[in-house]
Amino acid sequence: MSILKDAPFETLLTEEQIQTRIRELGEQITQDYQDKDLVLVGVLRGSYLFLADLSRHIDLPLIVDFLAVSSYGTRTQSSGVVRLTNDLSMSIVDKDVLLVEDIVDTGLTMSYLIENLATRKPRSIKICSLLDKPARNIQPVNIDYLGFEIPDKFVVGYGLDYMGRYRNLPYIGYLNHPPAE
Repeated sequence: MSILKDAPFETLLTEEQIQTRIRELGEQITQDYQDKDLVLVGVLRGSYLFLADLSRHIDLPLIVDFLAVSSYGTRTQSSGVVRLTNDLSMSIVDKDVLLVEDIVDTGLTMSYLIENLATRKPRSIKICSLLDKPARNIQPVNIDYLGFEIPDKFVVGYGLDYMGRYRNLPYIGYLNHPPAE
């Protein structure tokens, strides 16, 4: 695949590391959500690969739904303003919601989503994030299921993008020379 050969990125997490950790998260979620009414809510677009792989490792009946937010636009840093661009397609009243995110950066998006979803009266809301970048946290967020803590680098791959590109990389890498804002 030429995108891998020519990509201007250093590997941060290999495909094998990612898949091993996702399998572990799926096993833990399976244990924790026995006899619950689980709804996985993927935050589009970045979480789509993570959500797909994670859901296959959760050995429970579950529902999958999506919502979309915007806080980056074409930038590499959050604008700080979170906007809901696509809402859930179903009610989450009395459901056990697991919000599935690709990366927690500033914490502003997750805080916004937790507040928004709480008004819909779910039984519970927890967060599962593949990545956490604690150096950039502005609003602390409790991540119940975490894949990896990463350094303050702009990352792409495995669903994460730069201006819509590189989501299809099977690994997570960082740019050698971060793009200018």
